[in-house]
Amino acid sequence: MLVAMTAMLVSVAELTNIISVVAILLCFCGMVLFIMKNMTIFWLHGEDFMFGGAVHNVQAPIPQMKMMKVHIPFTFKLQDSSRSSYQEIKCMVSSQEDYRLLAFWGVSIRELHMFLWRPWSVISSAINQGVLLMGHYQQCGFEIKDVSHRDKIITMSLPKGPREPLDLGTPPRLCYPLVIFLVREPRDALHPDETVALINVVHIKDSVCTLPTSILAQYLKQANGQLSCLKQLYLATGNPVSYDSGMEFVEGVDQLCVVCQYYPLSRALLPCRHTCICASCFNKLDTCPMCRSPIKSYFCIRNEEYLPECDRPGAPPTKPEPIAQWLQDRLTDFLGFHR
Repeated sequence: MLVAMTAMLVSVAELTNIISVVAILLCFCGMVLFIMKNMTIFWLHGEDFMFGGAVHNVQAPIPQMKMMKVHIPFTFKLQDSSRSSYQEIKCMVSSQEDYRLLAFWGVSIRELHMFLWRPWSVISSAINQGVLLMGHYQQCGFEIKDVSHRDKIITMSLPKGPREPLDLGTPPRLCYPLVIFLVREPRDALHPDETVALINVVHIKDSVCTLPTSILAQYLKQANGQLSCLKQLYLATGNPVSYDSGMEFVEGVDQLCVVCQYYPLSRALLPCRHTCICASCFNKLDTCPMCRSPIKSYFCIRNEEYLPECDRPGAPPTKPEPIAQWLQDRLTDFLGFHR
């Protein structure tokens, strides 16, 4: 009996020692975790604790610009621009409507822009009366009336004769070398949003301004008087997309987001106009991945149905996370790491 009692007491003593060791180990582990947490927090935010008054900037959501589709019945491109001169400049024109082409040489920059902002009724009346930009250009080019057609090459040249050569001045110049109007022929009913004119400003290389011959700007005039400046979008491939290319480029299988290389690109960034990321990566960026300029706004160039249901705007809340994931997140938060 005494031996059994002694053995039991020894077992209880050993069990007590084991419990003590386990308790010490648990306390040690808790202390290590506590120290690691505080060291991590101090490493991440030590400057705030030491000096205080730190300011944490909260990034405002980047606004989305609404995109309205506008049908442009005209296209205008320069051909062989490297060989273009005042004696010969070739352009390719196409139109889906009966139209009129008017060319003017040496047009006053200031007067042109002031005139383009006038109501369409005023501009149309000036065209019909033959007084378009009267007194604000140095030489008048030819006028063409034509029906709708596909791409057609038209050759222009500065009118020959005893007239004085163009005086465009020294840079920064006060006159555009060549301005070409593509104007839709009038008809009875026009929708306010319909395109009625495409104005093309062309620079021609000369001895004073040696920049290559190119289209400086293109302006779109609508029947409601709205004036828009057409801009190109820049793809990650380096090929700009002009207004006449449409949005067919987004259907290509190789046009993928430059960040994830998985989803198709679907958002154009402003003001840099780089079209290079998808909707999923957009939420993680505040600068353009191509040029590093800040993103002020954006617009979508295609639908974003490729996103998972949970990531789409306005998607219903997701199901509760599993207990294992919840415990892992709590441990991550306890250690001070970012999820």
